[in-house]
Amino acid sequence: MLRLLIATLLAATPAFAQPAFAQEAWPSRPITILGGFPNGAGTDIYARKLAEPLSRALGQPVVVDNRSGAGGNIASDAVAKARPDGYLFLLGTAGTHAINPGLYRQLPFDALKDVTHVILLGDVPNVLLVNPEKRPQYRSCQDVLAAARARPGALNFSSTGNGASTHLAGAQFATVTGAELTHVPYRGQPGAMGALLAGDVDLFFNQTGPSIGPVRQGQVLALGTTTTQPVQALPGVPTLATACNLPGFEVSTWYGLFAPPGLPAAIQTRMNAEIGRIISAPEFRQWLVENQGITPPEDMTPEGFRRIHEQDIARWGEIIRKSGASVD
Repeated sequence: MLRLLIATLLAATPAFAQPAFAQEAWPSRPITILGGFPNGAGTDIYARKLAEPLSRALGQPVVVDNRSGAGGNIASDAVAKARPDGYLFLLGTAGTHAINPGLYRQLPFDALKDVTHVILLGDVPNVLLVNPEKRPQYRSCQDVLAAARARPGALNFSSTGNGASTHLAGAQFATVTGAELTHVPYRGQPGAMGALLAGDVDLFFNQTGPSIGPVRQGQVLALGTTTTQPVQALPGVPTLATACNLPGFEVSTWYGLFAPPGLPAAIQTRMNAEIGRIISAPEFRQWLVENQGITPPEDMTPEGFRRIHEQDIARWGEIIRKSGASVD
């Protein structure tokens, strides 16, 4: 009789049956997208543009937080060691996860293994910039090359930090052309662009997104893009391959969304699907192409993202070895 009574009570109150296995629905609280570079950097611009529609899709606030320093390694390490609960993601780059492994002798995380690949966000070219007021003698890529060859090491270029694509683009340009350029790293976009505007440096191989505004306002002059095809957001600007007679010259990186290793597959799939819908929408694609100079990804699967990541670790490792670039 007692056993029957207990069985009846349990059947009538299923909430008591499995209290230890109850799980909250995801997401039930705000989500953070971490960036490794300062406010105003290309990653910051993209993350903030993505956050609003993603918040609506998930029904929770999406907050952008930047922890800059060490070429993006501080933010990357934080995500690599975080709980894989779906509340912290990283807007990473080829710089943080394909270039840095070849530049730093020892990273506190494994750039390939200590992540969950969520989705590739787009290919990001660079553009060679000069200040037409401070350096009026540089009106073309050929002008820059002639000056660099006449005075080896005298011309310098700013970057957003050691190992960033803005550094490696300049190093690769110097390697391919045989021009000797002096690298001057700054901590992020504001410092590097500020140095160009102040006339403290001669050149800046900046990413297209943060460059478009200053180019359109006439603050800087774009001499060429690091792509094999012209960038739609910079009409009339040639490729460096054409402007400097460098057949095949290309330096392009990417943005991608990572999560800590071990992210549940259901959350990975949901985030991939929601972001894929957002960046495939005509309005968002137009913003990417025309306002940021970013090429939307063709393969948005996590597996495709991982393949590109693996290939780029090898590709950038070779570029770094040939250029002799380092963080020292």
